[in-house]
Amino acid sequence: MKHFVLEPRMTATLGGAFYPTGYSFVMFADANDARKIAQALSEQSVGEDEIYLLSPETVLAQISPTVVDADDPLPSAGTEGATVRAYTKLARDGHTGLLVKTDDEKDANRMMDIVRAVPFSIAQRYRMLVIEDL
Repeated sequence: MKHFVLEPRMTATLGGAFYPTGYSFVMFADANDARKIAQALSEQSVGEDEIYLLSPETVLAQISPTVVDADDPLPSAGTEGATVRAYTKLARDGHTGLLVKTDDEKDANRMMDIVRAVPFSIAQRYRMLVIEDL
């Protein structure tokens, strides 16, 4: 797994909210479940360099602040701000996140087949102009 550092390419062009196109973000109440799924993904289908484990503190420090200006000067037409606020609420409750490279629907389905082995809180896939519930 790679160490997560928010990069400019992981934010929306307008407003700057977290929007990692080509990735899926999944959160788990149990950090051990997140690590277990990350390990299973790296063993089965996803390279370790395409998986990021995000502690609740990382979500709060790096992802949550991206919505501060997301609705300024006009409200966003998309749901990226609301989605980040959902992540923030879960992170405040101690949930851990996984950011996984999912280039297409096949990758996302393969990832979710593995993720569903444990309870998860939220799963979103970021495509060009669409945030998809998984």
